Amino acid sequence: MAPLAAAALVFAVIVLVGDQPGMAQPAGQPLQDPPEYSSRDGVLPVRLVVERRRVVLAGRRLWALTYNGFYMPPTLRFRPGDRMDLTMVNRLGSSTNLHVHGLHVSPAGNSDDIFVHIQPGETYHYVYRFPDNLAPGTYWYHSHAEHDSAGQVAGGMSGIIIVDGLQRYLPPDLKGITEHVIALKDFQVDGDSIRTQNLHISSPTNRTVNGQVNPVIAIRPGETQLWRLANISANIFYRLRLLGYRFHVIAQDANPVSRVWSTDTIVIPAGARYDVLVQGGPPGRAPLETLVYDTGPAGDQFPQQSLATLVSGGTPMVPAALPASFAPMEDLAGAPIAARRTIVFSENAAGTVFYVNGKVFDPTRVDVRSRLNTVEEWTVRNTSDEQHSFHLHTDAFQVMSIDGRPNHALSWQDTVTVPTRGQVTVRMKFTDFTGRTVYHCHILNHEDKGMMAVLEIVN
Repeated sequence: MAPLAAAALVFAVIVLVGDQPGMAQPAGQPLQDPPEYSSRDGVLPVRLVVERRRVVLAGRRLWALTYNGFYMPPTLRFRPGDRMDLTMVNRLGSSTNLHVHGLHVSPAGNSDDIFVHIQPGETYHYVYRFPDNLAPGTYWYHSHAEHDSAGQVAGGMSGIIIVDGLQRYLPPDLKGITEHVIALKDFQVDGDSIRTQNLHISSPTNRTVNGQVNPVIAIRPGETQLWRLANISANIFYRLRLLGYRFHVIAQDANPVSRVWSTDTIVIPAGARYDVLVQGGPPGRAPLETLVYDTGPAGDQFPQQSLATLVSGGTPMVPAALPASFAPMEDLAGAPIAARRTIVFSENAAGTVFYVNGKVFDPTRVDVRSRLNTVEEWTVRNTSDEQHSFHLHTDAFQVMSIDGRPNHALSWQDTVTVPTRGQVTVRMKFTDFTGRTVYHCHILNHEDKGMMAVLEIVN
């Protein structure tokens, strides 16, 4: 979709009153990409009002937690080197804050500081200054409120961020192709509201794409499109399949790949994203669905469900040749290692308390202190009978091995699934920014119940 002027769109959203559609339409309607706030002349001004509003979802009027009145809020779009000035107005009855997930940006001051508590009735001004070498791709924003991130995100407080520049790696005949946001959000219903308390991950839930139920995605036979697949839900996993098609991955967690890889199914843990190319097949319909997924004996079981329908039709196009190599990647395999650490994810027998190295989260305690401009190797061990989703703020990492088997990474990432009773070894390079930040399980129920720890990056 064509980017909209930031200032004009901010005004249009804020003055809306009454029930909002939440970007939702009845099943079978065309996919709607979220509206966008786009930067101009290197600056993106944004005003986000957080409030409980009534939206229309799956044909029902439900109370939700919204940004600017929307269940599927506007996409924030900018370029490397830009600045984002964001004003957040909290009209909830509880404190909140904002995390720009995956972005390499300062965790200090009034930037990506998740220790901030914006109280009810307060207004807070964020300023994000992005480096010129910021990786292009798909990120997201969401609440990181202490002990309430799961409830606020499940209630609707999550949206997409796009950093432009990914298409520069595409061959000339693929530049300017149609792109779609495929934001995966789910909600559970409690009376006339989206549930925000007492969330049970395996409970029946309503899965949406951009806030829509089973929308139709149009493509011409032979046409190539860029899809931005993003799991911006609070807790659940997706195992995506587009029946009869393949996903051609060009970025993972907003890190462009060194070599394009293709797959029939793609598992997207909580918090993860993939930018993929999809080529239209013969005229006809194909379901985009999430397949059965089981996170382990102590975990959760997710059923198969249709999410959207791809309809191939219209004037055929000659399929473009897809790239093989893509973008440069810094390989940390031969880097000198400043420190090796073991991070243990565990939980109590009842699954009600979750630990990092035997401790629950304490925002006043520094658990790991790392030095700027060094590379560290962390082995993340999972001693529980369910998978966890390891996520690191501020700096991305390279997955070196999974359960002791070497992993030949094609990109860095910021989220990785840690197998049941298994381990993942990652290497990260701390660059540009110092300050206190966190690492945690991105199954937000687990994070809220203790599975988060503080990392301080120092000079």
